[in-house]
Amino acid sequence: MSQEEKTVETALVGNKDSDRAGKYLTFQLDNTQFGIQILRVVELLTMMEITTVPMWPSFAKGTINLRGRVIPVVDLRQKFGLSATETTEQTCTIVVELEGDQVGIEVEAVNEVQEVSEDNISDPPRIGGTVDSDFILGMGKADDNTIILLNLEKILVGGDMEALQEVVGELAQPV
Repeated sequence: MSQEEKTVETALVGNKDSDRAGKYLTFQLDNTQFGIQILRVVELLTMMEITTVPMWPSFAKGTINLRGRVIPVVDLRQKFGLSATETTEQTCTIVVELEGDQVGIEVEAVNEVQEVSEDNISDPPRIGGTVDSDFILGMGKADDNTIILLNLEKILVGGDMEALQEVVGELAQPV
């Protein structure tokens, strides 16, 4: 393959590493550091009153009213199958934008924004065929820490989340 063909192929397919490089908002869950692309973050909120919604999946904490907009809040610990913990002063909600919708994700603590270069991102570990790691964008390294870089679309879009957004749409309708 000529250099010109490689350049065209990279332009068409995209460079996986450069798509992952950038700034990440890092946060803690169960003593593990995770990161989400900063461009997805709408805002950070200290704990607000969450309205529970009956019959929602266990990972859905409920909804918040953010300046007149009803936003579902997902407990990322529950979504990942981790045990529930007490809410502390460090617990916060990260509001993210995905496919035109806003979703809140509750985390134990927000750390900082980290720049992760493509040289410091490796593919997620593959552990047999039974473990689904599609939600991991990559494993980032910054300041001697490993950061699990999350693919929010794989976690928060589709299936259960579509159902939650549908209910939120109904709740937001004027009576």
